[in-house]
Amino acid sequence: MNQPIGNPGERIDAIFDSVCANGLRRGSVAGASDDQIDQMAADQGVERVPEAVREVLRVMGVRSGLWLAGTAFGVEAMTAERKRHVVATLGGLDHELADPRGLLVLTAHQGYAYHVVDGADLDQDDPPVWDVVEGEGARKAWDSVSDWFAGTAPNVADLRDMMEMMEEMGKQPPKWAEFVEPRQS
Repeated sequence: MNQPIGNPGERIDAIFDSVCANGLRRGSVAGASDDQIDQMAADQGVERVPEAVREVLRVMGVRSGLWLAGTAFGVEAMTAERKRHVVATLGGLDHELADPRGLLVLTAHQGYAYHVVDGADLDQDDPPVWDVVEGEGARKAWDSVSDWFAGTAPNVADLRDMMEMMEEMGKQPPKWAEFVEPRQS
């Protein structure tokens, strides 16, 4: 997804708007307040939340709907305990994170895979995002939070096609269908 020029908040908002224009129902996500974001950061022992991360959480930090479906995400899910888990995971891996103890956890997937921002990068407005997988390794997977946000976006067109196929087969729509706007005729 091509990102517009601008500050991280503008980039995140443009990515979100693009996915909504493709059919994601805006009301399917709920954003967090700055106080909630600050509390999550404090719980993780982090003093600064990069602007791009803050904007993602403002968009969908309370409820992420189809975005990151099946993955723990948001101000309530990213706790000190999750951070302890990822730091312990990194202790058993060769990695190139400069400050693993200072990292900010963005997601946790089934207790073995995480997306994080290196503690050494928290002073950047739109820092790289690392993929940490227990027993496998840690790698810089996205050059920026904006790239991560775009790369984890739901493919609404494919989901809409799946819904239409299910309807043609006489099947009940899946629960997540409520998060997708009907196709415009």
